[in-house]
Formats: sequence, structure tokens, C-alpha cells
Amino acid sequence: MTNTDDKPSLTRLYARLVVSDGPRAIDFYRTALGAEEIERYTDPDGKIVHAMLRLGDAVIAVKDADESDPAPDSLGGSPVIMALDVSDADAVAEAMLRGGASVVYPVADQHYGQRGGRLADPFGHLWMISQTIEELTVPKD
Repeated sequence: MTNTDDKPSLTRLYARLVVSDGPRAIDFYRTALGAEEIERYTDPDGKIVHAMLRLGDAVIAVKDADESDPAPDSLGGSPVIMALDVSDADAVAEAMLRGGASVVYPVADQHYGQRGGRLADPFGHLWMISQTIEELTVPKD
């Protein structure tokens, strides 16, 4: 697909999360975030080379770490933060904590009209969980 300038246009963007234990990660995302597994491909040894999960209107991919793609826990963490807008930040955070996530910043009311916090999942990926609690007007310059 191209745009009107005959330049290639973006057709899809999704995060590809590299993890140390793909099946356990998929179970965590399913239980804690309500993910639905759409597809899974494994190598001859049973390692996940690609699994696609649906989270609401978004999708993410998950794969097992290998020599080319290290997981965050082998690198000392991840600089990327996945942002989730949810209807109940407290409930999602609690579900993640039950599944083994840890609190980076606790869920709390924020001055910009959101209730949210940040958690690290058991595989080293960071998640910002937030819900709108007040519609604020964006200031004009």
C-alpha cells in the first residue's frame, strides 16, 4: 500500500516481546491482561519463534530469547515501556501482581487526569497501566 506521494505507507505496528520462557509469558499475558493467542509458531525444539496475542484492539508478538534476540532479564532490563489504557488500572495492576509482576511506580491518581502506575512483568518488560479519571483541557500556547 502506498500513500498519495507514492511512498510506502505504514500498514501495521506492533511490539515484539522477547522473553526467557515463551509459554509462561503467554500464560501470564492471558491471565493478567486478558490476551487472546491468535497464532503460535515453534522451532523443532519447541521454542516459540513467533506468537501473536490480541489485547483489546492491539496486538503484540512474543518469542523465546535466543542468541540473536536476548530477553530483557539477560540485559539488566528494558528501556521500552508498553502503555496500556484500561478501564480499571487497579484491577489490571492486581492481576499482574498475582501473576508475578513487580511494582515500579504504584497505581495512584496523577495530576494529568489519569490513575496509573508502572509495573515490570516477570520477563523484564515494563508496563504503564492507566485509566482516565478526569478529562482535562489541553493548554493552548
